[in-house]
Amino acid sequence: MVNMNMMIAGNILALLKKQNKKQTGLADALGTNKQTVNKMLNGTRMIHAAELKSIADYLDVKMEELTRISSVHADTSAVHAFMGKVQSEQAKQALQLADELADMILFHKRVRENGNVMMTAWEED
Repeated sequence: MVNMNMMIAGNILALLKKQNKKQTGLADALGTNKQTVNKMLNGTRMIHAAELKSIADYLDVKMEELTRISSVHADTSAVHAFMGKVQSEQAKQALQLADELADMILFHKRVRENGNVMMTAWEED
């Protein structure tokens, strides 16, 4: 399982560096502060869809470029990390179930957070 939030943050950081832009500039473009942007980019705060669109606009890229999964990132699945260390088939199945449950919990958390953001009124420029 790839942590999409960290993948997106990595893509944003790479683009900021490539374009010689700073987090403070991104914070200004988002109408927030550097601390919030820092939390987004270090994975302690989720990047919402509306913010992702604003970031793409600031970096003058398509949103797809921000959400692109790099082939160099390793699979971080708990199943793959521990599969060689467990002996019984029952333990392997339990790891698989735990991994699937974790994915479902994270997915539903993101859906709820993004839904809340999308339900707020958008400011018109």
